[in-house]
Amino acid sequence: MKKIVVLGAGLVGKAIAIDLSKNFDVTSVDINEGALSELSSFNIKTQKADFANTKILSALLQPFDLVVGAVPGFMGFETCKTVIEAGKNMVDISFFPEDPFLLDDLAKKHNVTIVMDCGVAPGMGNIILGYHNQKMKITSYECLVGGLPVVREWPYEYKAVFSPIDVIEEYTRPARYVQHGAMVVREALSDAELVHFDEVGTLESWNSDGLRSLIKTMPHIPDMIEKTLRYPGCVEYLRVLRETGFFSYDEVDVKGVKIRPIDLTAKLLFPKWKLKPGEEEFTVMRIRMSGEEKGQPRKIQYNLYDRTEKSSGTLSMARTTGYTCTAAVHLVLDGKYDRKGISPPEYLGENENNFKFILNYLRARGVEYRVN
Repeated sequence: MKKIVVLGAGLVGKAIAIDLSKNFDVTSVDINEGALSELSSFNIKTQKADFANTKILSALLQPFDLVVGAVPGFMGFETCKTVIEAGKNMVDISFFPEDPFLLDDLAKKHNVTIVMDCGVAPGMGNIILGYHNQKMKITSYECLVGGLPVVREWPYEYKAVFSPIDVIEEYTRPARYVQHGAMVVREALSDAELVHFDEVGTLESWNSDGLRSLIKTMPHIPDMIEKTLRYPGCVEYLRVLRETGFFSYDEVDVKGVKIRPIDLTAKLLFPKWKLKPGEEEFTVMRIRMSGEEKGQPRKIQYNLYDRTEKSSGTLSMARTTGYTCTAAVHLVLDGKYDRKGISPPEYLGENENNFKFILNYLRARGVEYRVN
């Protein structure tokens, strides 16, 4: 039986480990013993380790056939580099801010396959675009996506399933999109628009830096944008916090103590953003593509609406992110995807059989993308 190590036992890492344990020998590793203890009732080995110690991490990786990265974004790049230098294939969802292609030559040198950003968005949106890019001449791509609590609670009407600092990164990192063939850079949270979704009503979309690798791999598409979704009004609170400096990484002196405002903000906001036991959330995504296929104009729309799985309590964001990742793990371990170097998820979608496998894999787990 193939052996997999999952680095990170957070909400998404836990869902990944549980899903993979049905077919593989899985070990989950985290520095948080409490997170690891939640996996004790499953057929999953656990190990406590600090990923910041690259020597320990490199030694830990040796017995495994594949590594899954589910660490916070600020740790992702160095963790991935260590995995590559250890000569291991990897599927990663850490969504680190650095350019993953900086590791491409290193990955090719070590003859390993590294699939990056393999979640829901970035991730499944890229896979869908990668598939249709082989079938038609695409002129426009728009992805709207968000994960939200079913019950709205003032003031933020939001709950986080990722590291709080990773969430805040969405609100501060400049948003890049492509318009008329040129890259445009705008501040995050800009160009807010109200958008209606049949399942949830009106949501608010705003610019976020979600295109990531697509800007480099799809330069021929003249218009591409991804926007994040929240309940209406949330964006204004976030803009006030950001402009006041609460998201800053620059230390300030408070009664002789140096602190980063971002650390205080994360400490204060995370309890408010944490889902309560039994609280449900949902993921909503709408992808629209237009262009030309076989000489005829064509428009395609993918819709996703997924809620917390009641029977297991597995969160929707963990399911939609985690199961895209675990589908890719199967493709790599089965030798159906073996491109060496750094692979953003759009490369996975280029092969029709692999694309259909991922859709079917997700559907079998209750995550269904409807096509219009």
